[in-house]
Amino acid sequence: MRESDPRIVLGLHRSRYERRILTSALELGIDAIDTSFNYRGFSAHSALSEVGSDLLPRFALSTKVGFFPAAGQAEHSLDPGRLRKAMEQTNRDLGRAPDLVFLHNPERSLTGSPDAAQDALGMAYAALEAAAAAGLCGAWGISSWDPRPLPELAVGSMPRPDVLMVRGGLLAGIDVLEASETLAARWGLGTDQLWGMSPFGGKAADPLWGKLDPQVFIEDPDDGLSALQAAFRAAYWLPRVGRVAVGTDNPSHLRELVDTLSYEADVGNVRTYRRLLRERAGRQPV
Repeated sequence: MRESDPRIVLGLHRSRYERRILTSALELGIDAIDTSFNYRGFSAHSALSEVGSDLLPRFALSTKVGFFPAAGQAEHSLDPGRLRKAMEQTNRDLGRAPDLVFLHNPERSLTGSPDAAQDALGMAYAALEAAAAAGLCGAWGISSWDPRPLPELAVGSMPRPDVLMVRGGLLAGIDVLEASETLAARWGLGTDQLWGMSPFGGKAADPLWGKLDPQVFIEDPDDGLSALQAAFRAAYWLPRVGRVAVGTDNPSHLRELVDTLSYEADVGNVRTYRRLLRERAGRQPV
């Protein structure tokens, strides 16, 4: 049993929700899991409770709301009433209040004028803040796949989230990276309050990872560090985050990811990579 380490969050996006990955995570010192109201065809919370109700008190549990069932598929909404009902159902299905609830990809419902978008966001943020105050969750945050529209709307007296989770890693574009950092700065969020997700761009099995050499981003790598492991560790600096949510149903793969935490990034090479990303996008260096 390893000591607890908060830097990895076990993501359950494509999980089979098997008990063994939960017990393996705890043995490896991972005591945080992340799921969503809409995962597994809107059955993720009940599935998680069924396979590990006795284990859930040992985890810091985060989930997301924002997608809802509609005619056999999912639709996105920022409607405060629907968000509140989803959080109430989340509590019932899990048998406990989650420690953290994210507003899931709010950019999906930003239509109309900037004022209308800001009003919609403000009401959604207020709904999650009120739910936290009512004990439906311990804290609330924003989980955004594409945060680019959000910084210009983070103005005025809108509620401030406790955590921001964003797409990161070597495959995240410079616009996404910089929007994430700008948004975190406007909300005054520290590194521990900024989480990364999808460090492999959603495709850990992509042949791309057999062609790249992400070890250039690692300080003092050795022969025991694979390209995938190096890419995962580098994701903590793209953008600079305190935690990364990553999914796997394989305990051996999870152990390999935990093993990367003993390595540090080559900060100079990370900065060079970011400069090259800016140049490729036709942006001025900073």
